[in-house]
Amino acid sequence: MLGLVPAGGAAAAGGKAAATWALPQIRVVTAAHLMGAKTPAAFRPTGALTNQALANLVFGLQQLLSPPPTAVTPPPPPQIDTTTDPTDGTTDPVTDPTQTTTDPTDTPTTTTDTTTITTTTDTDTTTTTVTEPAPVPVPPPTPPRVTDGAGAATMATLDAQLVDGLGLGAAAAEFAQKAHDAGLTFPWRFGTEVVARLLGLRIDHPAREDSLELLPNDPATRAEAAYSAAQIIRTSGWLVPVVQAAADSFSLPQLSRWQKRIIDTAFARIGMPYVWGGTSDGRETDFGVAARGGYDCSGFVWRVYKLTRYPDEGDLASTLRGRTTYVMSGEVPRSELIDFLHLQPADVLFFGARGPNSSPSQVDHMGIYIGDGWLIQSSDYGVALAPLTGWYRRHFAWARRPLREAGLAG
Repeated sequence: MLGLVPAGGAAAAGGKAAATWALPQIRVVTAAHLMGAKTPAAFRPTGALTNQALANLVFGLQQLLSPPPTAVTPPPPPQIDTTTDPTDGTTDPVTDPTQTTTDPTDTPTTTTDTTTITTTTDTDTTTTTVTEPAPVPVPPPTPPRVTDGAGAATMATLDAQLVDGLGLGAAAAEFAQKAHDAGLTFPWRFGTEVVARLLGLRIDHPAREDSLELLPNDPATRAEAAYSAAQIIRTSGWLVPVVQAAADSFSLPQLSRWQKRIIDTAFARIGMPYVWGGTSDGRETDFGVAARGGYDCSGFVWRVYKLTRYPDEGDLASTLRGRTTYVMSGEVPRSELIDFLHLQPADVLFFGARGPNSSPSQVDHMGIYIGDGWLIQSSDYGVALAPLTGWYRRHFAWARRPLREAGLAG
């Protein structure tokens, strides 16, 4: 169980690690010699993550997960030993006694800029040794220096840099490009936030600690960075190719004008945190707990359909009457419910323990369908995209179509 304390707690005395929700992840990070602290006690979890510290972290993860190849020292060259066989019919040269005698102890040496050749002459043995130059040592790689290194990195920047460092920048660009091709508008962080949440880099803090939740433009804490780094160390080996494949297959259908409006509103909240009872981009107190902004699953749909005003919306805001998931799921007659095979973009999705056999009181999650097997929701990872497979497919109960209910099919 994680020990949770409000942000701002200081390290305990006596060399013990500070009480922090991210202590298990901090232990992983310090054991991997990342983020500049040798022990959890020295980590400073509530400190701001600087731009340079983030660059160092990304560099360290790359070295850890994909270290550069080690330079291999080539083996020494073979020694060439040539012996003259006296029986091979070769006649030794005759020395003229009237000529100057060469001291047999002298050894002529010929040297080039890359090779040294030593020749020893004997009456029946010649030995040549070739010595290759030693390889020039390559200095170890170092983290890049960044502009405004002392400045605070935001949560959105943290996610973007980690995604890019894992080689998934192209995947993030694919998500963004395909959303753009569908005629949608969204914030700059859209692609990287989609990927970061598919990687599980964010965590939902318990409701009583919703004050710890950070918005995309908030300065990131070192604890949040440690959590992300530990997740990468644990899962990147198998999860990175899965996320890349999801980006490659992602697509959206042609959308109507009203479907674009609804999905634009939803996409604008990408990366917002999950907050129990939350319905707002800004500060609010939900059920007695102060939060800086965020959404639970029903609050997210409530924001998109009820709290956002659209030109010529007619009765759209009044189609959703109840605030909770199970109430909204039961407001439409069964004859008007939408099954899985007939989903359309902007439909509101409901999930229950018994799937299509669930009753409204058993419905415990909801989201918005965006088309081609994907939904947007607020869940444990905050406002994020997810494929409608696995748990979502098994627990899908039914959907409703507020645009149709309000007579806004176009």
